[in-house]
Amino acid sequence: MERAIKLQVRKELDGKQQLNIIKLKGTLISKGFTEIIHISDQDDEFHINSFETAMESRREVKEFIQDFINKENLTNTISVLV
Repeated sequence: MERAIKLQVRKELDGKQQLNIIKLKGTLISKGFTEIIHISDQDDEFHINSFETAMESRREVKEFIQDFINKENLTNTISVLV
């Protein structure tokens, strides 16, 4: 089944980046955007984190993720796949 939102996450992260990725995923769950985030390998460099969310929340979720990426300076670490 195709997931609503996919995130491409770099595998090699420093401690601060790891903490921020965990914080992002925890916030997505605690805000009720999703209940579970699936993780799979893309290749040697990236993981794919995917999750389903309500159709009416998708735009808000994507904007939240992008704002978080910008605020925490994670542009080279994580990206939203279309």
